[in-house]
Amino acid sequence: MRYTIFFLWVLLFSTLVTAQEQNHWTVINSNEISLDLSKAYNIPYSDNIEMAGKRVAGIVNYTIDKDKQLKIDREIFFPQLRTYIKTDDPEWKHYRAYLKENYSDAILPNLTVNEKTYAPGKVKRVNINGTLSFTHEPAEGIALTRTFFPSMSQRLFVEQWTLKNITNTPIKLFGNSTFIDKKIKGVKGDYATYVETNLKDKFTIEAGETYTFSIGISATINEENPIKIKKDEFYKERLTFLDQMRTSLKLVTPNKTLNTLFEFSKIRGSESIFESKLGLIHSPGGGRYYVGFWANDQAEYINPFFPYLGYKTGNDAAMNMFDVYTDAIPEDFKNIRYSFEMEGDAPINPLDRGDAAMIAYGGAQFALATGDKKKAESLWKLITWCLEYNHRQLNSEGVVTSESDEMEGRISTGNANLSTSSLYYGALNLAYDLGKSLGKPTREFSNYRKQARNLKKAIESYFGTTIDGLNTYKYYKEHQFLRHWICLPLVVGINTRKEDTTEALFEKLWSENGLHVENNDENAAISKIFWDRGTLYALRGTFLAGATERSYTKLSEFSETRLLGDRVPYVVEAFPEGNMAHLSAESGLYCRVFTEGMFGIIPTGLKSFKLTPRLPKEWNEMALKHIKAFGEDFSIEIKRSGKKIVVKILNKNQSIILNKKINEDETIMVKF
Repeated sequence: MRYTIFFLWVLLFSTLVTAQEQNHWTVINSNEISLDLSKAYNIPYSDNIEMAGKRVAGIVNYTIDKDKQLKIDREIFFPQLRTYIKTDDPEWKHYRAYLKENYSDAILPNLTVNEKTYAPGKVKRVNINGTLSFTHEPAEGIALTRTFFPSMSQRLFVEQWTLKNITNTPIKLFGNSTFIDKKIKGVKGDYATYVETNLKDKFTIEAGETYTFSIGISATINEENPIKIKKDEFYKERLTFLDQMRTSLKLVTPNKTLNTLFEFSKIRGSESIFESKLGLIHSPGGGRYYVGFWANDQAEYINPFFPYLGYKTGNDAAMNMFDVYTDAIPEDFKNIRYSFEMEGDAPINPLDRGDAAMIAYGGAQFALATGDKKKAESLWKLITWCLEYNHRQLNSEGVVTSESDEMEGRISTGNANLSTSSLYYGALNLAYDLGKSLGKPTREFSNYRKQARNLKKAIESYFGTTIDGLNTYKYYKEHQFLRHWICLPLVVGINTRKEDTTEALFEKLWSENGLHVENNDENAAISKIFWDRGTLYALRGTFLAGATERSYTKLSEFSETRLLGDRVPYVVEAFPEGNMAHLSAESGLYCRVFTEGMFGIIPTGLKSFKLTPRLPKEWNEMALKHIKAFGEDFSIEIKRSGKKIVVKILNKNQSIILNKKINEDETIMVKF
């Protein structure tokens, strides 16, 4: 995302990522997966998961050894509390100077039972359902469940222990509570971190009953009072958030893996939103990127998803980001900055990655999908400025020049790349529909359609080529290899080379971890790199282009690996960079494979959209329930009827507002 890759490191560690011989995890329901430690192929096992709230993020690293003993390491971040870097640190450390502490199991309190120090039994199973929990085998008559989750509002990360007496007699225990505090001088003032428990000194658990206590890791600044852990308060807070995720934008298909990874992706895509002096900020996370946003991750990837989910906090963070960008429009049409890191305080990087195309494309999608005329109106200035900037960057051959793309120089991009021109093309068409829907004077938007037609021709003549015998695209003028971003013309509706582009994506570039960035027989290191964003865009694009069966096969294969393999339960950013970190915006891209790809929802106005459902042949039906886009709450039900497909759209009261039988691959127009 932000650093140069050392290709030697790729070669050294590429063996860490191998094909998954057997799934470790099992789907319990659409909201939960489980790892059964009674099965030998699950032992030993190690992984990590990130969870976040508005003032905290935690990455829980867990290892279960061959004897089923559990070891936990906790990386806890307090993103708003910026720290000083060390005198011998490189300057880039300023960009990652969040208050962070690592905690081993040494922070756990001591329990005494039957005059013995209580040690948790072997791990029986691990469950993930928006929290992370470990169920242990009984020891001394006590069964233990440990559950990890963040506070959604406070600088607090919680580990909750539930002890159950499985005997027929009462069990008396003695507790030795943990209290650790540490003082730190920080950029914003005096910080303190705490580890504290609400464990009682002595207590009795009656036969068949339970006792619950928590260990809290927290932080304060200046005169703030330490956070007290109250029974169930922060757990209920997390459950309230999870309930919001479960009751909106529900995917219902015959494939339980897809349903579950979709549910999990809503969680990861929505939880990584932080308070900041710029307002609410959606940030990637991953142990590196907090209280900051980027033109690709936020404007292009995740923001257009939030209106469909109807998550107010997400919509507010998206709108706030676009407002910040609007206020930062540069003078004299200089390139717009690509990020606001460290609450906007980090130095501005002058690199032009095609960010104006990213912002225009994502901003227009977001504006249309909100169905909110006032919000859309406030975005119009930013969108039209970005379109004009791109127009001024057209070279003599009619495509957009930019110094780089979202890979930021990790891999060569030439001086005009396919990504920037494709996103600009998509933005032009969306902006035309937005201007019309807003009732703007025709002179403000009428030229966008003509510019899009000219750009499409230029894309075909400039980037269109034959590589490996396939009639597809090169990424930049001098490029000779297939790259994952050749999917982008399909995403924005350019289908001139759809058959061979699909072949290139699924046969030449596909691996056990989705698409590799490039199929380069001259540089083996590049050929081993993968970024899930490329895979997710490709799946969205190939569904849109009508390659339903091949797309479904690859989507199923990829989803099994990400949800049930050995790096779960979300899609990832990249490997080897970041070691497959669970960056938040990628989860939004996973959901968009369905909303925009499989269901084919493309906004055409504030209250209208095109719908092109792609129902796999082995399915008889699928549905998206409680879609909150276009200012509505509606559901789409797709059912097979002989050689036809029946499309039903229902309002929130389940009254039918559209019922139509269509042919396979047919597009219908929906207007509220």
